[in-house]
Amino acid sequence: MTARRISIFGLGYVGSVSAACLAKLGHRVIGVDVEAHKVEMLRAGRPPVLEAGLAELLAEQHAAGRIDATGDPRQAVLQSDLTMVCVGTPSASNGSLDMTYVVRVCEQIGAALAEKLRTRGADGSYHVVAIRSTVLPSAVEQVVAPALEKASGRRVGADFGLVHNPEFLREGSAIADFFAPPRTVIGADDERAAASAASLYDGIDAPLFITSLGVAAVVKYADNAFHAVKVTFGNEIGRLCKKHDVDSREVMRLFCADTKLNISPAYLTPGFAFGGSCLPKDVRALLYSARRADLDLPLIAGVLPSNDMQIRSLVEQLLPHRQAGIGILGLSFKPGTDDLRESPMVRVVETLLGKGAEVRIHDPHLRLSALVGSNLRYILTEVPHIGSLLKESAAEVVRPSKAIVVAHRTAAFAEAARAARADQVVFDLVGIGDAAGMEAEYVGLHW
Repeated sequence: MTARRISIFGLGYVGSVSAACLAKLGHRVIGVDVEAHKVEMLRAGRPPVLEAGLAELLAEQHAAGRIDATGDPRQAVLQSDLTMVCVGTPSASNGSLDMTYVVRVCEQIGAALAEKLRTRGADGSYHVVAIRSTVLPSAVEQVVAPALEKASGRRVGADFGLVHNPEFLREGSAIADFFAPPRTVIGADDERAAASAASLYDGIDAPLFITSLGVAAVVKYADNAFHAVKVTFGNEIGRLCKKHDVDSREVMRLFCADTKLNISPAYLTPGFAFGGSCLPKDVRALLYSARRADLDLPLIAGVLPSNDMQIRSLVEQLLPHRQAGIGILGLSFKPGTDDLRESPMVRVVETLLGKGAEVRIHDPHLRLSALVGSNLRYILTEVPHIGSLLKESAAEVVRPSKAIVVAHRTAAFAEAARAARADQVVFDLVGIGDAAGMEAEYVGLHW
């Protein structure tokens, strides 16, 4: 691995841990901070923050001559080939992030880059700025890049590189997390900058993902939001168990033993609403039990309203096409079944019909002549008007419709959607695969 010269702006928690760990990987690191005492502590090989194992690691790297600190941002940039921004982004009163510190250091970095590129541009070096601070989607493109370009007088991607390299460090185990992460994420619109940033982590055995700036920003928020949801979910189940004298720890131990569905990628793909005979019914029953016990479970109580929003979102996108015809491929709550109970697509169709839409439906498992028992009774008593809209083939639905909704992930429906004409619109709720070459306008519901 080639040792790099790295300047790190912000010697708080993330900056100090990153400095020590990158030095451990063999890079030469210079820390930068406006607070003189943090600079002096790092310069002396002592940690400015408390973290298990950090004092020993910093002392070791300081003794090896791989770590230093300064209060001069200009010198730090001139003496490095990659600059990491690790300053804080505190929360404002309205929930937005205060980008003051990020913008300030970007202005300092940009000014130094102007000098570096003017005096050293011929040496072939390509300076990269890596945003490690947690920032909202589009902040790198709309706030960071303009600040750097204005201060430097140069262009991102042409004269210097810019990446977003979010951290996934937990306080108390940050050093172990750094050297054994679940993955390393580099967001960039510039291959040269991405490769430069990725090389920092040579020697770390972890999956490396090069992605867009936007994805890199959101994945950090997705992580933390999901962690918050998991904590809250466990606590709400615990409160319910306590009221019913049930061992909540044993419940969650068995819950977590399911790594096929519960602790897995299952159900975590953006798409359409859930339905069926189990999930809506059981969520309602759980909330009913909580109310009887005088318990408030706001996270679980928000599940069904959020699910309803998915349905409303689709309806709103389809309504402009109601007079030109809407074709539905898949009506049951999931493929391979004829169960219409609490199918979200049934609600979509009923709403569209109520708004005067012309609707056609094909579902290979729904033929009135073949239905028996509860499914037949459900159609005849609950949604009799829908039965008359069923067509025998996908072609009968696709051909005359302006908008085609793919509600089931099947090869036949994907093929039918790809055959749609240029004057049609395909609404994909399930991710039918690559839409390249499709003549019709393609709309992914939430992607």
